[in-house]
Amino acid sequence: MKLGKAHINIKKGDITEERVDGIVNAANNTLLGGGGVDGAIHRKGGPSILEQCKKHSGCPTGEARITTAGNLPCKYVIHAVGPVYGRSDGMAEELLYNVYMNSMKLADEYGLNSLSFPSISTGAYGYPIQDAVNVVWRALEDFSRLDSTLKEINLVLFSEEDLKVYEDYFNQSIGEA
Repeated sequence: MKLGKAHINIKKGDITEERVDGIVNAANNTLLGGGGVDGAIHRKGGPSILEQCKKHSGCPTGEARITTAGNLPCKYVIHAVGPVYGRSDGMAEELLYNVYMNSMKLADEYGLNSLSFPSISTGAYGYPIQDAVNVVWRALEDFSRLDSTLKEINLVLFSEEDLKVYEDYFNQSIGEA
């Protein structure tokens, strides 16, 4: 589907296999690796990602930092820290929105043409995916109004269930747009 200048793809897959300019890592505040997507990116990307992350001295929730991609097939990794659901003093939606928006803006600053996102905060951080997809859609719509280098944005889902939630929501939203 097309949104602004960017083509949006929703697919099931492994974000560490994405052959794009940049992938987004669902990171924690330390940027030093963790479980899930974060652990997979650090393991597959190799130690150079960790060394670059250390230079950032962490990242606040809602923000993003960039490193090269080490051994991954992409060029860059954007480390984005989403909110832990229920621990954000009522700010979870705003913080999740900021994670997506700040990641796309950072990709744009670096001249990236293609970017792949996992479903940020919906795993171990407990954000309900049905609520998260609404925030993702809003961030994509708002970003599409900006002049950007991004031509392709992929939403890469790990499970069939998550894929169905995203596809159903986006199909309904496109129909209403």
